[in-house]
Amino acid sequence: MNKRQSWATVGVVLLCGGILVLFTDIEVGMVRWVNCGPLATEGEQQSEVCR
Repeated sequence: MNKRQSWATVGVVLLCGGILVLFTDIEVGMVRWVNCGPLATEGEQQSEVCR
């Protein structure tokens, strides 16, 4: 593996890691909205997680 391939590998790993973090944040936000949103019961909306 030469130097150029090493930099390409590092770039791909960083890109994949960034995408994973982005989608994880989006997924957490969507789950919180579903669990604490307008369709949730009053008890769920007042739970520790939703505050």
